[in-house]
Amino acid sequence: MYRKFREDPSSVDPSWHEFLVDYSPEPTNDAPSGANGTSATTRSSGPITPPEPAPAPPPKRTSNGATTPKAPEKPSQKDAEKPAAKTAKSDKPAAKSSAPQKSEAAPAQEKPKPAAAAKGGSAGSDESQVLRGAAAAVVKNMSASLEVPTATSVRAIPAKAMIDNRIVINNHLKRTRGGKISFTHLLGYAIVQAVKKFPNMNRHFAEIDGKPNAVTPAHTNLGLAIDLQGKDGKRSLVVASIKNCETMRFGQFIAAYEDIVRRARDGKLTAEDFAGVTISLTNPGTIGTVHSVPRLMQGQGAIIGAGAMEYPAEFQGASEERINEVGVGKLMTLTSTYDHRIIQGAESGDFLRTIHQLLLDDEFYDEIFRELGIPYEPVRWRIDNPDSIEDKNARVIELIAAYRNRGHLMADIDPLRLDNTRFRSHPDLDVNTHGLTLWDLDREFKVNGFAGQTHKKLRDILGLLRDAYCRHVGVEYTHILEPEQQQWLQDRIEVKHEKPTVAEQKYILSKLNAAEAFETFLQTKYVGQKRFSLEGAETVIPMMDAAIDQAAEHGLDEVVVGMPHRGRLNVLANIVGKPYSQIFTEFEGNLNPSQAHGSGDVKYHLGAGGTYIQMFGDNDISVSLVANPSHLEAVDPVLEGLVRAKQDILDKGNGPDGFTVVPMMLHGDAAFAGQGVVAETLNLALLRGYRTGGTIHIIVNNQIGFTTSPGDSRSSEYCTDVAKMIGAPIFHVNGDDPEACVWVAKLAMDFRQKFKKDVVIDMLCYRRRGHNEGDDPSMTQPNMYDVIDTKRGVRKTYTEALIGRGDISMKEAEDALRDYQGQLERVFNEVRELEKHAVEPSHSVESDQMVPAGMNTAVEKSLLQRIGDAHLAYGEDFNVHPRVKPVLEKRREMAYEGKVDWAFAELLALGSFLAEGRTIRMTGQDTRRGTFTQRHSVVIDRKTGKEFTPLDLLTVDSDGNPTGGKFMVYDSALSEFAAVGFEYGYSVGNPDALVLWEAQFGDFVNGAQSIIDEFISSGEAKWGQLSDVVLLLPHGHEGQGPDHTSGRMERFLLLWAEGSMTIAQPSTPANYFHLLRRHGLDGIHRPLIVFTPKSMLRNKAAVSDLKDFTEAKFRSVLEEPTYEEGTGDRSKVTRVLLTSGKLYYELANRKNKEKREDVAIVRLEQLAPLPRRRLAETLDRYPNAEERFWVQEEPANQGAWPTLGLTLPELLPDHFTGIKRISRRAMSAPSSGSSKVHAVEQQEIIDEAFA
Repeated sequence: MYRKFREDPSSVDPSWHEFLVDYSPEPTNDAPSGANGTSATTRSSGPITPPEPAPAPPPKRTSNGATTPKAPEKPSQKDAEKPAAKTAKSDKPAAKSSAPQKSEAAPAQEKPKPAAAAKGGSAGSDESQVLRGAAAAVVKNMSASLEVPTATSVRAIPAKAMIDNRIVINNHLKRTRGGKISFTHLLGYAIVQAVKKFPNMNRHFAEIDGKPNAVTPAHTNLGLAIDLQGKDGKRSLVVASIKNCETMRFGQFIAAYEDIVRRARDGKLTAEDFAGVTISLTNPGTIGTVHSVPRLMQGQGAIIGAGAMEYPAEFQGASEERINEVGVGKLMTLTSTYDHRIIQGAESGDFLRTIHQLLLDDEFYDEIFRELGIPYEPVRWRIDNPDSIEDKNARVIELIAAYRNRGHLMADIDPLRLDNTRFRSHPDLDVNTHGLTLWDLDREFKVNGFAGQTHKKLRDILGLLRDAYCRHVGVEYTHILEPEQQQWLQDRIEVKHEKPTVAEQKYILSKLNAAEAFETFLQTKYVGQKRFSLEGAETVIPMMDAAIDQAAEHGLDEVVVGMPHRGRLNVLANIVGKPYSQIFTEFEGNLNPSQAHGSGDVKYHLGAGGTYIQMFGDNDISVSLVANPSHLEAVDPVLEGLVRAKQDILDKGNGPDGFTVVPMMLHGDAAFAGQGVVAETLNLALLRGYRTGGTIHIIVNNQIGFTTSPGDSRSSEYCTDVAKMIGAPIFHVNGDDPEACVWVAKLAMDFRQKFKKDVVIDMLCYRRRGHNEGDDPSMTQPNMYDVIDTKRGVRKTYTEALIGRGDISMKEAEDALRDYQGQLERVFNEVRELEKHAVEPSHSVESDQMVPAGMNTAVEKSLLQRIGDAHLAYGEDFNVHPRVKPVLEKRREMAYEGKVDWAFAELLALGSFLAEGRTIRMTGQDTRRGTFTQRHSVVIDRKTGKEFTPLDLLTVDSDGNPTGGKFMVYDSALSEFAAVGFEYGYSVGNPDALVLWEAQFGDFVNGAQSIIDEFISSGEAKWGQLSDVVLLLPHGHEGQGPDHTSGRMERFLLLWAEGSMTIAQPSTPANYFHLLRRHGLDGIHRPLIVFTPKSMLRNKAAVSDLKDFTEAKFRSVLEEPTYEEGTGDRSKVTRVLLTSGKLYYELANRKNKEKREDVAIVRLEQLAPLPRRRLAETLDRYPNAEERFWVQEEPANQGAWPTLGLTLPELLPDHFTGIKRISRRAMSAPSSGSSKVHAVEQQEIIDEAFA
């Protein structure tokens, strides 16, 4: 097809034009089924090279001990791990004896028919036949050859290095693109290289003007004999030449060789192909001939004869074991028959010696391996090591261990092979390092159960190790501490490779077609649109598909995917199943307008959900993709939290049948190594409060981070090294091998299901375009993009491999591609149709949070008492810590008598939810006890360490019936970014749960600023993603320094808009109780940010009566108790101090001390949304107030003032025009580092408020 396309593109189906325009025939593809003396009459569905006779075992003995000659058998290609002595009956180069050749074009030469035997028993008359045409030409040429004075040099050459390297080469080709290399390829190429050193061997004799001349041709044209069988069964031999051999590299030589044979088979040789042979190669070894002295045709200087590969005669009666033990290899006899008029015997002998040296030479095989794209070192010719077999046994065990530990360093995992002059090797993996040589390959060693066997030949061991650890998959697992997990992996990795079924291969190809066609379609139709394409990494689509398919096979419930923006549209279309018309509608500019206040987001951030149905099974599974920002890896903990929430809802436990929702994360290589949240999230993997039963991590490793190369973006060998901290197995896989990627994906899912642990897949690929479609990456990575610009995509290379291996026909590949392109065109027409219709507006994001009218957050007193009683229900055998017991006793007292403090008010709110059947999840670094020793939600037995959780008793009613409530309280890892992200994700995954995260100090929440900015404050506006996560941030100036003072209230207030959050700083336990109750009951899914107290936890004035819990509700604005109770006179007030938080108690204490009736203190309990109506109503109650101040502890540029100072005069101009601030001066840090300076500054604030 390619030849037809090159000659006339219109002669090939148009669907193949794009495929063939950049096609370059691989050296071993589409080779004939026979050449150089082998049959070439049949055509296979895939490329087939000339079958080669393989090394023969010793002849069998008869009963009397004599050897029985055996006829040569038809050769066959064996696996690399098969011993050379067993692969076939003989190893012979494929070229058969060269036919006599005319100096001009000659037709195929027919062999004369043998005389027919006479019928019956009596002799009949002889039959004669006149030789005509080609046969007559043979007679003429043979007669003419008698005039050439020839001599012959003979040399026996060790064939073991050639045999073993050919096995390695062909095993690699069998696993990749198909085809194989013959001995003739190797021998012919060696002859061409030797001619370069001995150009006289390429000369021929001629008489010119009656004078003898030695003619030196301009080029080396190697004559190649090809045996053809016609339809009538008659055989003929043609000799065609490979022109200009000396200018060719090995790959070009093989391509020219295969081209000559293919055209001979098809009857398309031209006169030019027969002309100009300068040196010939003949191989009678195919029929067992050991030594040949062929005839030399006129016009040539030499003809090389190759004999059969056989053991020396004296060893042909030895057993295989004896031969291997002694270290005897096969020999091949080469003869050089030359024109003695112009070539002398010494020169011919040196020529054969050079061929001998080449066939043993390291550099000769190095060049061949590089040309064929084999990234490993060839088998090296070395002298046999005489050490004992026992000593070598230990070295073999060391070698196996070395491959398990270091095999990944030699794996062929980089599709770009930027350093294509370097073999992937490691001293620990070199047999020579371990004192072993090629002579040990066929010796048997003890392997202690390796691959399920006790003894194994080194060849088989190396073949299995190479297949397991060094081909297109590199495995890191020996860092795992659990032997069971290591053994499980070995049992599945150290096995003979089995390729997928043809149906599975076609399915993989269909997914690649879908992935590439999608990108090509968008690039063609929407040139310049930013989409962060998947081009160069399309294999991730069949990889994800395989992992999800395996999850469905295990009967799991859902796969939830989190990923960055690269390739997201492709994943939405081809994995999640988002309608193409919807994706293309967004490109057409039909995005729903963000009416009201919702911002929306770019198309490559949006999420979706769908159902995956197995292609080869009967199961299906839900698949969803979570929304993400451009902040790389920020979605990681969000995904984990969301999945944990789904798992808790299903409540299938953590046993073999649990964890049926699978998190799947896609990462970039630079981000996985560079972003700290990756390590934070990984660290959560095995913690009881965060465990999700294992995440499938897929790193789309395009070997570049925007413009930064790996050497500048990480210090580790791999971007995945961080994952070793949790004992996750790591698979590095070549993205240009879709079958390997699919195999790894399924294995990863199986491991996850077996051990409930994370698995990391590092898929090395490349980025076809720049960071986005408008970027030019060649400015910073010119060498890389020189390679990428000439590289064919994985769809094309995989299609070639399938055709090359004979797995599918070109027609099948063509049909699949044409069908998908047609499908995309139909969808594009759909989009054009959609343009004709109006677009529905998006749902708006309302600014005001409309709390349902008449909401009752109060509870019965009996419930409070049940909660109090629960704190003393630990039983007689439980040993409460002596410092904790009084706290528990005090709580029961508060439940009955009042004066409830902050910590108990919080537990009352949580307990009331549990009694109502709600799920509570509360986490933080010291949450169970409380940073300030205030909570004690879980009590630890002083002697046994047993745990008692009082609120668990509220999950059943007073009659012992379950309420459906669940209380989960966990101490978290020392993390903010991942911890907050996890809780946000949990709140998204379970909207009915009350999810609370508490900072150790509010100051440390800035470690989660990305989560706050990208998810908590804006997730609803960008994606319509609802969350009601609660952040509890201890906040307040107590002289503990700048890092233990502020929850950065100003940042949350600056982020607040469109009703995105509720921000509050309650000042009484009861108001805190009702705030939590309102948040859990109002049905408004918006995050709640609470600035909680520290010193106020033990302030005896900061307590609440029981009636405040049983009768009241949350109040966003509070006046002083004297005014609310009617004992104060509001008309005397001329100055109003508006404040929030614990500063109220200091101001109130000063007012009471000075008995200042002219000053009123109003507390703003809810900072956002601003309770404008209630605030105005409150201020209206002070008709004589002339001065209004905002009083805060925080510096002037922090706290609530930067926001309220602007918004209060705008929203309530009648009340706050001219409002003034009383606070600390503007500061770059939240507070002074000196407690004495703090005290002075605090006193100045109080003094100024009452000045």
